Amino acid sequence: MKIKEFEGKELWTMAQDVLVENVNLEEDTMKDKFLTFNIGKEIYGIEIEYVTEIIGLQTITEMPELPEYIMGIINLRGKIIPVMDVRIRFKKPFREYNDRTCVIVVDIKDLSIGLIVDSVSEVLSIPDENIVNPPEINKGIQNKYIKGIGNSDKEVKLLLDCHKLLNGDDAQMLDTIN
Repeated sequence: MKIKEFEGKELWTMAQDVLVENVNLEEDTMKDKFLTFNIGKEIYGIEIEYVTEIIGLQTITEMPELPEYIMGIINLRGKIIPVMDVRIRFKKPFREYNDRTCVIVVDIKDLSIGLIVDSVSEVLSIPDENIVNPPEINKGIQNKYIKGIGNSDKEVKLLLDCHKLLNGDDAQMLDTIN
């Protein structure tokens, strides 16, 4: 059976072209987009492509022998997700959670993890030309979590490298929980 042709082009080929176009359009709409959030007075951003959802703080079940910045696990609609307090990961003092505290659920290295942040701000477009490399600190050592520094509306946003939030051992251990 031959697939019907439309103006000399098979419908199947046309459908594939539309799908490719939609995927490219979706990638373009996520390009240069960052979800911004606060830890203390600093504003951070993560690429929107890693974000699956933002939820309010839920009951966290503590688990033994986890790094101090992994607060435990939550049950999100039947899926067990480890949660990391970004404030503690960045070696900042613990702050009591409040009604502005959020969990940003991200997919990093095929692992879903919740990032506890002080508050979520907005989704911003920061084009590549407004992003610079982080400064080197202490003789060639860069801040390992910061991918770049974005300049938007006269404010500096510290753009995170999601893949560096977890080291290899942590990702492997959390993968067994997930």
